[in-house]
Formats: sequence, structure tokens, C-alpha cells
Amino acid sequence: MNTNFIRLPQLLAALAMGMMAFCSTGAMAADDSVALAGIKEGKIAFDIHEGNPKLLLARLNVIDETRQSLIQQGVKPHFILAFRGPATKLVQTDQDKIKPEDRDGAAKVAARIKEMSKAPGVEGFEQCAVASRTQETKTELVLPEIRVVGNGFISLMAYQSRGYAYIAP
Repeated sequence: MNTNFIRLPQLLAALAMGMMAFCSTGAMAADDSVALAGIKEGKIAFDIHEGNPKLLLARLNVIDETRQSLIQQGVKPHFILAFRGPATKLVQTDQDKIKPEDRDGAAKVAARIKEMSKAPGVEGFEQCAVASRTQETKTELVLPEIRVVGNGFISLMAYQSRGYAYIAP
């Protein structure tokens, strides 16, 4: 038997130990410093059209995590969250327009929006009136934290013209 060869279980154990040691040194910590070099403010207009309440809530959570991360890294966020398309039904109060199986999720979305509306760096939420019409919802029933704009595409274009990055998660 040749003893110069390491057995597979020993090799895997050695690799695992090495990875744990490498990770515990912080060498793999997330760091955006290269991308953020010289940036003091982050202006983003998010184009949100997710019609599934679980996915919409997850998107809102990631957007808020992004906001918090920018703050932690010394960058002041300026976020606009623009709703259109199927998301429209989830950000209004007419329960008849929300599928029964989505109502609990829509309530969680509404609570998250209310919470985020008070967070530093969230400048506002917008609902497209064109989307309200095409989704057959009433603009007067949009959540109170959200302002209705005439056309979400025009609004997003205007934010881009003022230096906001356009992100469609």
C-alpha cells in the first residue's frame, strides 16, 4: 500500500478546516469599498412590479438591506420605490382586488412599506396611475404612504435625468 496518497475523507477534512480558518479571519467579509470609492450619496429609483406578495416582500427587504448597507458604509441613500404592473394590487386597500390567498401577504407588504416610509434615505413611494387603471384599482385606495403619479415611466425617466440609478429588481 502506498502511503504517499491522502485518502479522500482526510482531504475533505483538511479542506474544510482550511476554509473555516480562512473565513474566520474575515478575509471573505463583504466589502463594497471599491465600487463606493468617492461616493457620498446613492440615488436609486427602484421599478417594482412583482405581483406575488411573498416575492414583493422579499424585494422590499433586500432594498431595505441595501439602504442599511449604504449607511453603514458611509453613503447617504436617496431611494424612490415606484410600483406598477401587478404590484399595484398589493399596494392598495381594496381587499376585493387581492386574491384571498394573497391577502395576508399584502398586509405584510403594507406593514413593511409603512415601516420603510420612516427610514432614513427612503424619499418616497410612487404608484403609477396608468397601472392602477390597467389593474382595475382605484388610485384613491393606494396605501397612504404612496403618492400616485400620472405615469410611472415618465416619473422613472425624470428621476434618471436627475442622476438616480434605475434598478428593476
